[in-house]
Amino acid sequence: MWKPFLIKTGSLLFFVSVVFCATAQPDTKIKQHIKAPVAKPYKVLTNGKQITVQSKLNIQSVMVWTASGHRIVEEKNINETAFVFTVVVKEKIFFVMIEFADGKRFTEKIGLSGR
Repeated sequence: MWKPFLIKTGSLLFFVSVVFCATAQPDTKIKQHIKAPVAKPYKVLTNGKQITVQSKLNIQSVMVWTASGHRIVEEKNINETAFVFTVVVKEKIFFVMIEFADGKRFTEKIGLSGR
C-alpha cells in the first residue's frame, strides 16, 4: 500500500532536485561575438520634409526607403561630408542607410512631423 506512494514521491523528489541542481556549461562563444556599440559618425537632421545627413567623414552613398518598403532616394558617389534631400511622399516613417568611403554602413529609422 505504501510502496506506490513512496515510489511516486521518491521519483518526484529526484526529478525536482535534478531540475533545480543541474546547471549548464557557460557558452563562451556568445561573449566573443558581443561588440561594444559603435558611436555614429554622422547626424540626421530634419526640417519639415527636408533631411540633412552631416558627417566629418566623406559620405559615399545614401539610400532612403519608406516603412512600406518603397525606395525614395538612392544616391551613390556623393563623396561629401553633407547630403540634403527632400521627401516627396506623404509617409512619416523612413529608414536611412548611410555608407562611408571606408565601406562602413549605418542604418537608422527616422520620423518626420506632419508638416
